[in-house]
Amino acid sequence: MERRSNKQQKFHVRRGDTVKVISGDSKGKTGKVVTILGTESKAIIEGINIVTKHTKPTAAKPNGGIIKKEAPVHISNLALVDPATGETTKVGRKVNAAGKVERINKKTGGVIKNG
Repeated sequence: MERRSNKQQKFHVRRGDTVKVISGDSKGKTGKVVTILGTESKAIIEGINIVTKHTKPTAAKPNGGIIKKEAPVHISNLALVDPATGETTKVGRKVNAAGKVERINKKTGGVIKNG
């Protein structure tokens, strides 16, 4: 029997982070995380993985047509770009003196600020 938890899954990237795509068609491109889809372990990144979507004419949009939009990218294909150094890094977690968990840069040991 499978147990389900109400805990929110923690990822190495958050909304507002700058990330670099390390695998797939958009490999090497960087962009800002717009949303995180937690149940699917995917993220939507600004200007990355653009797909064309054909829409039927409706009452709201009588013309219909082709729309270009960002498609989700799996989180395992993303590397965080540290805002301080501008390089990709792995993320660790450490409890600070105030008892709050902070994300740290594994290369330098510095704290990663969100955004």
